[in-house]
Amino acid sequence: MKLVVLGGGGFRVPLVYESLLADPDRLVDELVLHDVDIQRLRAIEAVLDQLAHGATWAPRVRTVTSLAEALPGADMVFSAIRVGGLHGRSVDERIPLRHGLIGQETVGPGGICYGLRTVPVALDIAAQVAKAAPDAWVINFTNPAGMVTEAMSAVLGDRVIGICDSPVGLCRRVAAALGVPAERASFDYVGLNHLGWLRSVMVDGRDRLPALFENEDALTSFEEGKLFGAQWLRTLRTVPNEYLHYYYFARETLEQMRSQETTRGEFLRSQQRTFYERIDEDPSAALHLWRETRSEREQTYQREARAIAGTGARSACDMDGGGYEQVALGLMNSIAGNSSATLILNVRNRGVVSGLADDAVVEVPCFVDANGPRPLGTRPLDPHSLGLMLQVKATEQATIRAATRRSRSDALFAIASHPLADSVAAAAQTLDGYVSEFPELAEFA
Repeated sequence: MKLVVLGGGGFRVPLVYESLLADPDRLVDELVLHDVDIQRLRAIEAVLDQLAHGATWAPRVRTVTSLAEALPGADMVFSAIRVGGLHGRSVDERIPLRHGLIGQETVGPGGICYGLRTVPVALDIAAQVAKAAPDAWVINFTNPAGMVTEAMSAVLGDRVIGICDSPVGLCRRVAAALGVPAERASFDYVGLNHLGWLRSVMVDGRDRLPALFENEDALTSFEEGKLFGAQWLRTLRTVPNEYLHYYYFARETLEQMRSQETTRGEFLRSQQRTFYERIDEDPSAALHLWRETRSEREQTYQREARAIAGTGARSACDMDGGGYEQVALGLMNSIAGNSSATLILNVRNRGVVSGLADDAVVEVPCFVDANGPRPLGTRPLDPHSLGLMLQVKATEQATIRAATRRSRSDALFAIASHPLADSVAAAAQTLDGYVSEFPELAEFA
């Protein structure tokens, strides 16, 4: 099988490669890494070479900078691009803060600006895949994952699937807190990407989640329990995705972000610049540098939320969520090997979530086999969850319209109507700030 990774010079690509090396079926025999940045490609290629050292088997690796060269004959395409790079992420996060709005990569104005830049590129990729590799499945890692997957589905239909590691990490942590093997549990999770709730954990025909709410120690033993607090989780009677901290603690998050010297994007931009430069200087140390940098990256994840909750450093169990690479490869193996599995994925709704259109992309458990994923039926949402999903979905779809029609009014509506925006004037100022920083957004002036 030929697997093509778009964004092949990305920092997390070695995680995918490690999983391929460990695959007993050796499903992928050709791995093509595509990136527009040759320095990043060479650095990641050095890491992969050292990961494969001593391995009994490894797929053939090829690096290319031409998409036309990468795609023909592809069976699977992992799309993990970052339009604008980490400089773009830094701008996405910094500008809203100047106008009193939360600045985050995928949530709120930052995610909308990221989408405005990314959707046109993603649509071009979808068109090229449809032409050069029409039988390929596209697994989308690119953020904002739900929005980008929905945009690409207009070209690729159900052959594009969005993934995220947050839901599987949440489910595994809750299962551990309950003292049950995650493999034995069935999880009722529903939402949009970075906006979802775990509503039940079925084991041996019984929902074990209510018992978690009655056990203070267990309820606050894992990351989401620490972030949201026992009182709020008992009030909701669900366990939210970690990204809902931006919604439930918006005032505190904004204050914390504005007090910090650097945003998350600025931290990662500096960290990764150093990482790639050090590999250039000493390629023999590539794997050591990657592991060192990854450890620091994981330890500092969600630092604003943890500062607000006063939880301190992340524990090892909180960082062992399963990883997006395991979700992607599990999905790939189920499709290619026709081995059935249930995975939480971003797919077209098909009537599963009442109140959302059939072609709206949602994040729900899906049955997967050689025919791809099919979303599983779910019980109706409570008004709070459905209302928030409808509001955020409206901003995602307005962003897609804005990106495809080059419409300022749609872009402004997307930012101003987002639940984390409390002022049309601040939204307009934020949009103008983005336009001044990104030449590709000049039409939105």
